[in-house]
Amino acid sequence: MSLHRLLYALFAIVIGFSPLSAFAHKESDAYLTLRTDTANDHVMHGQWDIALRDLDYAIGLDSRHDGTITWGEVKAQRKVIEEYALSRLEVKGDGLTCAMQPTGQKIDEHTDGAYAVILFDAVCDKNIPSKLTVVYRLMYDLDPYHRGIVTIHAGDKIAGAVLAPSDPVASLNLREPDRWGEFKSFVTDGIWHIWTGIDHILFLLSLLLPAVLIRRRLQPRGDGWRASTALAETSGAFMVLTTQPPQYRWEASPRFWPACLDVIKVVTAFSLSHSVTLSLAVLGIVHLPDRLVESGIALSVMVAALNNIYPVVHKRVWLIAFAFGFIHGLGFASALAGLQLPAGAMAASLGGFSVGVEIGQEAIVLAFLPLAYALRKTWFYQVVLLRWGSLLIIALATGWLVQRAFNILIPGFSTIIPS
Repeated sequence: MSLHRLLYALFAIVIGFSPLSAFAHKESDAYLTLRTDTANDHVMHGQWDIALRDLDYAIGLDSRHDGTITWGEVKAQRKVIEEYALSRLEVKGDGLTCAMQPTGQKIDEHTDGAYAVILFDAVCDKNIPSKLTVVYRLMYDLDPYHRGIVTIHAGDKIAGAVLAPSDPVASLNLREPDRWGEFKSFVTDGIWHIWTGIDHILFLLSLLLPAVLIRRRLQPRGDGWRASTALAETSGAFMVLTTQPPQYRWEASPRFWPACLDVIKVVTAFSLSHSVTLSLAVLGIVHLPDRLVESGIALSVMVAALNNIYPVVHKRVWLIAFAFGFIHGLGFASALAGLQLPAGAMAASLGGFSVGVEIGQEAIVLAFLPLAYALRKTWFYQVVLLRWGSLLIIALATGWLVQRAFNILIPGFSTIIPS
């Protein structure tokens, strides 16, 4: 295999691998909260918020097959929902498993849709110990990217963790919460959030694709004027002089470090702006409707890719990253929307998640840049990836924008990323 073919294959893997993780089923989150009972040392009261779309995917709630789930359909499946969920949760203390007893069920609206709220008691035959082990297996056999955000309240102490099919067990200390452990779990959560967010990835790639190229203006032919003859039926022939529009073309960047500097500017600008709105949204200072946020993210992807075809901004692309980073930060914040934590725990969670997003983002950049620079002179890069790839991204982003803005379902798009 030639070097160029090997590079083509590697680049296709880098470009194509991450988005594949978002196909087939929407990224899902669930929120599990446990509270000790001050009057009974043997009992913890639980609340588990699980998205109806996830329950429908797992056990089938939409009995009418009309794309909507009603309260009547949820009530009809109440026992099935409770058995499915509670059989996939274990709370252990001193090696003993606490029995799960359902106590109620309702529906609540989150920013990303309706959730079933399962109320239950975890009843242990001994006093609740200071250290608890939570084993979380919801969706573990259906969605490898599902996340369970677990929070335990013991008086004024709060401990938490993010659990997933790949890491389903957490040991939590109720007396001295492990803030470092919480930080690390949210770092992992942030990494996976960026890697499974195809719209965030495509926005970033759209901005990075021209980073290894230069938009060069071509010299006009002749004296810059062209003459054209127009015939008029009534007045005969006359001469119309028009200026020749400027012509441009993409050329390979002659040096690596200027290209690398452009990438650093784009990534830094994006990081700064999305960090601001992520923090403001999680702290409850800024709130926008989820439909508006998701539509704005789709629009940002479309604009970034369109700029590769008809460059309006080609010298300061970081401005696009900075401007749209604010709306992407609100999108990132949806992953932490269910958290209600005191200052210390919130700082650990928000800080860890932000670091994880940056790590995930930098990993994409580090894989992309060397391969892009190596292929920048080729027809494959300048035509297939930059031009055709940008057109494909525009088509996808346009579909997402229509779905999200007008709340309609476009066939084929329901299997690609949240709508």
